[in-house]
Amino acid sequence: MAAPPRPRPSVLAAVDLGSNSFHMVVARMMGNRIQLVDRIKERVALAEGLDAEKQLTPEARERALACLERFGQRVAGLPVGTVRAVGTNTLRKARNGAEFLREAQSALGHPIGIISGREEARLVYLGVAHSLPDDAGNRLVVDIGGGSTEVIVGRGFSPKLLDSLYMGCVSFTQRFFPGGKVNAKSMEAAITAARLEVEPVAEGYRKVGWSNAVGSSGTILAIASILEQEGWSEAEVSRKALRRLAAYLAEVGDTAQLALPGLKEERRPVIAGGVAVLLGVFEELGIKQMRASAGALREGLLYDMLGRIEHEDVREATVLGWMERYHVDETQARRVADTAGRLLEQVAASWGLEDPELANWLRWAALLHEIGLSIAYSGHHRHGAYLVRNADAPGFLQGEKDALAALVRSHRRKIQRSEFDELRGPLPELMPRLAALLRLAVRLHRAHRRDAPPVVEAQAEGKTLTLRLEEAWLESHPLTRADLEAECSAFARLDIDLKVDTLPGPE
Repeated sequence: MAAPPRPRPSVLAAVDLGSNSFHMVVARMMGNRIQLVDRIKERVALAEGLDAEKQLTPEARERALACLERFGQRVAGLPVGTVRAVGTNTLRKARNGAEFLREAQSALGHPIGIISGREEARLVYLGVAHSLPDDAGNRLVVDIGGGSTEVIVGRGFSPKLLDSLYMGCVSFTQRFFPGGKVNAKSMEAAITAARLEVEPVAEGYRKVGWSNAVGSSGTILAIASILEQEGWSEAEVSRKALRRLAAYLAEVGDTAQLALPGLKEERRPVIAGGVAVLLGVFEELGIKQMRASAGALREGLLYDMLGRIEHEDVREATVLGWMERYHVDETQARRVADTAGRLLEQVAASWGLEDPELANWLRWAALLHEIGLSIAYSGHHRHGAYLVRNADAPGFLQGEKDALAALVRSHRRKIQRSEFDELRGPLPELMPRLAALLRLAVRLHRAHRRDAPPVVEAQAEGKTLTLRLEEAWLESHPLTRADLEAECSAFARLDIDLKVDTLPGPE
């Protein structure tokens, strides 16, 4: 069951709702590469608007929504699916993040998801890797954001080791340099705190090793610019030059009084926190030199979209990797997926399920429906949902993982529509219909046999789903017949009226 191909778009856009700044890039597709045609950045200071209760303040939300409305004007004419927008650390932490996302999506005019720290690291590496020539060795990539720092070692376009650490230029500025006040003691305390954050993962990175180090995003680009214009470092950021900059910040004592060429006004309030974090990473990992890269998360989003368009969807690799790791019966999984696909083809038009992406969700759920058996048979639908929701999942937004987990959870036993109503993933209102098709496919292959699949016809009209099978097949599968009869009451909880009938026999 493969999703029908989408028309190839000519323009793509990516939006990064960072903890310090919001970024948008617009690119034209040029064969198997992209060409940037527009770049917009605004400092929103979202992390500074997260109060003690981890709620986004009204002022922060107003700044963010105003920015997204401006971004929305630029991408207003782009089709659905050609704009990918993601939130990072601050939105991962915000307790009112779901409410904000609803307003944010309305302002932008396109869906917005929240990515995990490790997914952010993967996308950062992808953006950096596409901005640099391949030097055939391992490369270390460090990206300092407002609330988190991503550290990755990879080769070519593939990350080998990645982590998202709980430190950033905004969070460290608030913690160690409130009001922009800096002294030698607070700077050393911040550097030590950064080293302590890196320490648990440092040995793994040293063991893998790298031939060169690269820094991305605003903080490192700003530091590189300052060091170069001051004449403290040429081309690359060095540990010695970083130490000199840290000492200078402590000597001035107040970031509002800084007079540094290369330091933009918008970066001034958080530069001390960024320098401390970068020095901590340098010292704990033993980095000597680092070059700066213009590629970052937003470019990674563009190339990830390009991969999906070119049928190199990392989500497919994630699902297949889960199947292997958790010893899923591949033959049975693909048997269920094929039947679910045939059912979907028959009802897609009448049930509003024509979006090709929905075929992917149904297929992935079918392939993973028995993943929980690796834990225990009893309750394996719940175990499977837990694994999908919590496992590392390259390519998936958190809301997408939740939607996929809900489908896996619903393939057997009791089912409630409420499990889908709170989803923030793709088209939550259509998920109950996909769950219904998955449940039917699972029931039709209850015996795990390798014999030919049953001849089945499905027809949907409004809330009614009619399933027709050969009488002889039903008579030879009495347990399946009983299952299908029981499904009528289960489907009622999804607000679906299931009717099971027989196909007309040969004349």
